[in-house]
Amino acid sequence: MYVERSPGSPLAERIACLWEQDSAEEGVQLVVPDACVDLIWGPDGPHVAGPDTGPMPVRLLAGDVYRGIRFRPGALGGVLGVPAEELRDSRIPFEELGLPADLTLEELTVRLRATAAPDPAAPAIARALRKGSSVRQVAWDLGLSERHLHRRAVAAFGYSPKVLQRIVRFQRALRMARSGVPLARVAVESGYSDQAHLSHDVKRLSGVPMGHLLAPVPRLTEDA
Repeated sequence: MYVERSPGSPLAERIACLWEQDSAEEGVQLVVPDACVDLIWGPDGPHVAGPDTGPMPVRLLAGDVYRGIRFRPGALGGVLGVPAEELRDSRIPFEELGLPADLTLEELTVRLRATAAPDPAAPAIARALRKGSSVRQVAWDLGLSERHLHRRAVAAFGYSPKVLQRIVRFQRALRMARSGVPLARVAVESGYSDQAHLSHDVKRLSGVPMGHLLAPVPRLTEDA
C-alpha cells in the first residue's frame, strides 16, 4: 500500500509530500521520472533518490517498509550540499552527503532555513514547460538567454530544459490518463503532436506502455 500526506505549512512550498510504501507481497515497483528528489528510509538504509531520467525498478519483498520525503521539482536548493545534477539517476546513502540516518522532519526544516534557497525562477520554468511553452519562449518570458536558462535548469532540476520539458509533459499526461481522460485527448492537451508521439515518449521514459502505468495511485499533490 502506498499513501501520501501533506507536509503542512511552511514546508509545503518546497516539500511535495511525505509518503509511505508498505509491501504486502514480493514484487517490482516501477519508479518513473517526475523531476523530484526524495529522501528515503528503507530496508537498505536511508538514501537520496533522483532526479531520474528513466525508469528505476525497485524489488520489494513482503514486509518491506519505505518512508520518504519528496521535494518539489526545483525546490532542493542547497539543503543537501550538492546541486541536483550531481544526484541525477543516483541512489546515494545519507552518510555520503553528511546526513544523519535518523534525520527528522524538524531537523530538515532547520536545514532548509539555514541553507541556500532554491532558484526563485524554478517554479515558473517548470510551470511554463508543463503547459507546453517552448524552451525558447520560456527563456524569452523570463528575460534569459537560452544558455542561461539551461544553466539554471540543470542546477535547479538536474535536467536540461529539454529533458525537464519531456518529463513534466509525461507526468501531466500520466495524471490525465489516470483520471480517465482518453489517450487521444491526453496527447493533445499535454502538448504531444499526436497519440503516437505520446506512446513513444511514455515508453522512452518509463520503459513500458501507458497501460502498464494506469493502476490507481493515491496522490495528494502534483509532483512535476
